[in-house]
Amino acid sequence: MASQRVSTPAKHLLGGFRHASRHQQCRALTTDSTPSPNATLAQTYHDAHLTSTPTEPILIDDISPIPPRTPSSRSTIRPPPPQRYTPPRNPFIKPTHLTLHAFPTLEPTTYTTYPSTHLLLPLRKDILHRAIIYEADSTRQGSANTRWRDEVHGSGRKIRPQKGTGSARLGDKKSPMLKGGGVAFGPKPRDFSTRLQRAVYDLAWRTALSYRYARGELIVLEGQPSIPEEIHQDSRERWMRDLLRHHRMGHADGRTLFVTRYRSDSLWESLRGQKVYGVGQRKVKDTVGDSRDARALTVEEVDVKDLLELGRVVVERGALERMLRGHESDLTPTQKLGAWRRMMGGGALAEAT
Repeated sequence: MASQRVSTPAKHLLGGFRHASRHQQCRALTTDSTPSPNATLAQTYHDAHLTSTPTEPILIDDISPIPPRTPSSRSTIRPPPPQRYTPPRNPFIKPTHLTLHAFPTLEPTTYTTYPSTHLLLPLRKDILHRAIIYEADSTRQGSANTRWRDEVHGSGRKIRPQKGTGSARLGDKKSPMLKGGGVAFGPKPRDFSTRLQRAVYDLAWRTALSYRYARGELIVLEGQPSIPEEIHQDSRERWMRDLLRHHRMGHADGRTLFVTRYRSDSLWESLRGQKVYGVGQRKVKDTVGDSRDARALTVEEVDVKDLLELGRVVVERGALERMLRGHESDLTPTQKLGAWRRMMGGGALAEAT
């Protein structure tokens, strides 16, 4: 009998149990849906005492009109004045103190300050060399001229036959091999000037002044150097010679260069007997005196070679200001002398005009 039984799947065996459990769940849902007496009373009390409060609208359509402007309101309302921009101080630019002296005693009177980009530059021999070569090439005239055989006056007839004389062949008498003939490969008028960047040349100017300042050979005068009026005109040369010897600024201790803004007649007359090159006399040597103690030039005449050639430089304060302001093209606008003065608070300056 056991072999005749048929195996029944498990899902059919559990079918009755699932049907009974489902019926019990439906009965539980029907019994739980009925509210309790306490919950019904609380809900009724809440519905009876529930009230709503009116709310105000958020957007208000009532916009008040803008009052029209009157002439009185325009005059009273003024914009604030614009504030002047003050650039920040550059920490890499340091002030350089320079003592001012009185002429002719050379006693210190006061001091002034300059930025380190003008009087505290390192020595650059390569830049100074390029500037001096540039100035020397610009001063060359280049007017040397020789005649070629076509430019020599004379006949073009052949001097002797080509053959039969036993001598070398020769053309006309204007040949470069003959005396009085043309010059072969001779100089012709040409321009020797060379080019140099303006920024490099201005840097060489300030480098030369910085070199003199570092060695203590830059003497700045507070005013224009001039001979006192009580000195007679015939005694000015001897007075200047004694002054240079007293301050050890003559030929024995190194010559001196005077740089002024304008020409001083008394100073030029006192230096005329010392074989000095003055304005308009840079190529004319005076025959009076045997020593060459000093030289006087204006700002327009001085160059880098003059600043380095002599033993020391005695410059007027106004002339120094003009030289520094005229040779700062390689600097930024905030590094120039005028901007630096405004940044430091100004001060009494000699305007270089």
